[in-house]
Amino acid sequence: MSSDTEKKDYIAAPAPGDEVLTKPPRARVEDAVDPDEAPAKRTRDYLEGFLAHQPAEPPQAGAGGDLQQAVIEALKEIYDPEIPVNIYDLGLIYGVEVDDEADATVTMTLTTPHCPVAETMPGEVELRAASVPGIRDAEVVLVWDPPWSPEKMSDEARLELGML
Repeated sequence: MSSDTEKKDYIAAPAPGDEVLTKPPRARVEDAVDPDEAPAKRTRDYLEGFLAHQPAEPPQAGAGGDLQQAVIEALKEIYDPEIPVNIYDLGLIYGVEVDDEADATVTMTLTTPHCPVAETMPGEVELRAASVPGIRDAEVVLVWDPPWSPEKMSDEARLELGML
């Protein structure tokens, strides 16, 4: 068989004496754009716009908002009368929610249903949460499920109590 009639299904380096194909010319942007319809020269103003953009203000209400953090800080000032640890680090606070109308809802439990402060602690938590500037009203939801256990304590509380 001659090399002229032979069909090649592969690409190989040319043999000596074979015709060497040249690479096609590279495409250029000027070739693709009609100069009469060319867009205006691009400027580097995109960085100025990015730098001029101010970050969004953090939300006042809602998860991660300033009011929620302020309520949590206020709850960290309430200490269990029998244990020298605040009730937040003790794990008695299950959740703090502040809605768009600045109403706070604190979900909490106590160490046991027969805890000596069972009658006074929820009221103190409600008063402390309602006293945070910006909070319109506060409500405490006392739950027993899931029950409190020492695993709910923060590392700081365990360190304070010598449990680490």
